[in-house]
Amino acid sequence: MSRPWWHLVLGWLGLIAHLATLVFYAASGLLAPGWAVVTLLLVWLALLVVAIRLLRERPAVVPLVPVGAGLIWLGALTAGEHWLGWTA
Repeated sequence: MSRPWWHLVLGWLGLIAHLATLVFYAASGLLAPGWAVVTLLLVWLALLVVAIRLLRERPAVVPLVPVGAGLIWLGALTAGEHWLGWTA
């Protein structure tokens, strides 16, 4: 069964958006300690694997990956700031 062309376009746009979130994850070192940055980058890498697998199986769902990545990044830095005392 063939997918509509816009599913693939949506999937590739989602993958590009996920690649754009790498900037925020890499810049986390301005607020977070090194161990937290490494952990966040590993989470980003795991989400990249999820995005690539979804691109092959269900490309229309891939745009949810960068949304989740943004929420994870924001939640991790906010939690670290409030509960662990990370300051800029």
